[in-house]
Amino acid sequence: MVDNLLLTLILLFIVFKPKPDSDQNSSPKSYPLIGSYITIYTNRHRLTQWTTDVVHNSPTLTFLLRRPFGQTRVITANPAVVQHILKTKFSNYQKGDMFRTTLFDLLGDGIFNIDGDEWKFQRQLCSHEFNTKSLRHFVEHVVDTELNERLVPILSTAAANNTVLDLQDILQRFAFDNICKIAFGHDPAYLTPSLPQAKFAVAFEDAVRIISQRFRTVTPLIWRIKRVLNIGSEQRLKEAVLEIREFAMNIMNEKKQELTDKSSIQSVDLLSRFLSSGHSDEKFVTDIVISFILAGRDTTSAALTWFFWLLSKNLAVESKIIEEIDEKSDSPVYDEVKEMVYTHASLCESMRLYPPVPVDSKFACDDDVLPDGTIVKKGMMVSYHPYAMGRVEKLWGGDWMEFRPERWLEKDEGTENVRFIARDSYTYPVFQAGPRICLGKDMAFLQMKRVVAGVLRQFKVVPVVDDGSEPVLVTALTSKMKDGFPVKIKVRE
Repeated sequence: MVDNLLLTLILLFIVFKPKPDSDQNSSPKSYPLIGSYITIYTNRHRLTQWTTDVVHNSPTLTFLLRRPFGQTRVITANPAVVQHILKTKFSNYQKGDMFRTTLFDLLGDGIFNIDGDEWKFQRQLCSHEFNTKSLRHFVEHVVDTELNERLVPILSTAAANNTVLDLQDILQRFAFDNICKIAFGHDPAYLTPSLPQAKFAVAFEDAVRIISQRFRTVTPLIWRIKRVLNIGSEQRLKEAVLEIREFAMNIMNEKKQELTDKSSIQSVDLLSRFLSSGHSDEKFVTDIVISFILAGRDTTSAALTWFFWLLSKNLAVESKIIEEIDEKSDSPVYDEVKEMVYTHASLCESMRLYPPVPVDSKFACDDDVLPDGTIVKKGMMVSYHPYAMGRVEKLWGGDWMEFRPERWLEKDEGTENVRFIARDSYTYPVFQAGPRICLGKDMAFLQMKRVVAGVLRQFKVVPVVDDGSEPVLVTALTSKMKDGFPVKIKVRE
């Protein structure tokens, strides 16, 4: 409502010509005081696609987006710039106060919302969870149990009854159970036949959506006023965060009790490591819990949702994946997923087109000049755009719009075997890059490949679409399908 009122006033009182952008002629039209707000507002329902179009029209794959009240944001799909901000000048491009303040109500001092020594400590402690032994346990016990005892029975029932499932919701539930088990030693049993509508899950969805909307307001002053007055979306955010923190607090208290009870079998998980390291402050630990739920629940489920949709449109790719699954079926679970080269390439290709985090941002601590000549002033937001980067012809060739896993593969000389060829992480920053590259990358791939093998070995996923339309991309902190992903499950002959 506030945004609509502001736009009406702007349209009524603007009687001057656009201010030219001499430094970036591909940038949207900019007006004094309001910047490019009219264009931003017009494209508010497709900001990811719109910024992709604009960045592609820039010769340097970088443009300046001028927001109201003098705010300027750099948006780039240039790998050299990505390397500059994520590695070369890492210390100059941080989360920053604005980013931290906007997300603080939900993420607090969790690893994804902090910089400096505090970030280094949390990252070092978390890194112990991602060794080979932990990854093998995760796949063979956590993921495999959730797959065989919960996901497959639900899919079997849906196939037998010819019912429609929201696969996006199912995969979020699956990922939520997995991250809680491996990170906290807690089983929320969210993926059960009744598909319970847990208060926590609803609260988490609302909180992520509202927090994301804060970044799109004309000025932070709007959501700050609403928060002070406790009205509208900010009132709901406050309620949702209370429910989320209550859930996280219960998990923490259960773990504390387990660690003090010498008669219990103590699990070795991420939460245990934090508590055993002497960090028993309730707010600090709950921040850790919430951050890992966000990372483990939303990213892999988003990647798999888009993957199954792309697979339904590319039956030749699906056939090759099934062939690979059959070839590896006699291998132990961990070895099976490690050796699924074509499936790995297919997942990378899917995330090229639909990265779980389509845009990510840093803030400049000091003035700087980017490799493409763009001038950055202290305090400016600099965003790199994985969604746009996956669609750049100069990076991926003229067939960039095709879902082609083969672009990630290369034949071994003298044999019929193929091997995976990774792109550098600055051309393909789906898992970030540099010092903050995602610690859970290997875990995510193992989980996704196990799900793909477990589902496609037995079932065919058939999207339910009435008019042949494609899913609508909606972006919060991660990319999702608007209104879910309705599918029918068919038993594979």
